[in-house]
Amino acid sequence: MMKKVLQYLFVFALFFSITGFSDSEFVKTRSAAEQGLAKAQCDLGAMYYNGQGVQQDYALACQWYEKAAKQEYAPAQHNLGVLYANGQGAQQDYALARQWLEKAAKQEYAPAQYNLGGLYYNGQGVQQDYTLARQWLEKAAKQEYAPAQYNLGVLYEKGQGVQQDYALARQWLEKAAKQDDAQAQHNLGVMYYNGQGVQQDYAVAAQWWEKAAKQEDASAQYNLGVLYEKGQGVQQDYALAREWYEKAAKQEDARAQHNLGVMYYNGESFHLNIDRATV
Repeated sequence: MMKKVLQYLFVFALFFSITGFSDSEFVKTRSAAEQGLAKAQCDLGAMYYNGQGVQQDYALACQWYEKAAKQEYAPAQHNLGVLYANGQGAQQDYALARQWLEKAAKQEYAPAQYNLGGLYYNGQGVQQDYTLARQWLEKAAKQEYAPAQYNLGVLYEKGQGVQQDYALARQWLEKAAKQDDAQAQHNLGVMYYNGQGVQQDYAVAAQWWEKAAKQEDASAQYNLGVLYEKGQGVQQDYALAREWYEKAAKQEDARAQHNLGVMYYNGESFHLNIDRATV
């Protein structure tokens, strides 16, 4: 089944350009931040957030991000918005999260556009609005931001905020998949398996699922196991089926655990009655 839930808000690529995390680097960054340099303030916030060169402290991270954000520094505005959304270093406040994300988004900062789309999708701090979610995701997607491309593909697949269009869903998923987004690779494999927006092709489905499976995507590992068990798009191989089921099972995928149990009970030569809807 195609994944249909937008990824939750997260701190993506905290704007942080310092390569060393020594005490001297921290002192140098703090000195520049205290002089009012927005980039240094954002870097210092990232140091406190990640506990790099200093003890981790979300509250101080929030304070330094806010200093940079008030200077209209988009990466800091984005990160501050995410901290408010997650309740890290400050009381959770989706309304403030939206305000800061919107400031960064209007500066064409793709991660902020993506996360602002997430707020509108989930109705957090704003009235739920799939159309606005789609608009913000599209802005980020056009900047080649893979998570936005993936989620925009999901919206077209589901017909949320836009007319359902499997062909466009496939196009956006493919853009993200080519950037090694594992979720997009998994969902693209589903589209090829089911023939949605593309001619049905089990071999291509197998190729995309393998890419995602190698990135530890449990659903892709399970689906790849099914293909090897059935011999769809690949040569039938019970040993490889077991191998992929085992990887997914170790990630608590219940379907893989069930199928793996069947394999061990019956031996490698077995036949599973697998509901197509689970793929």
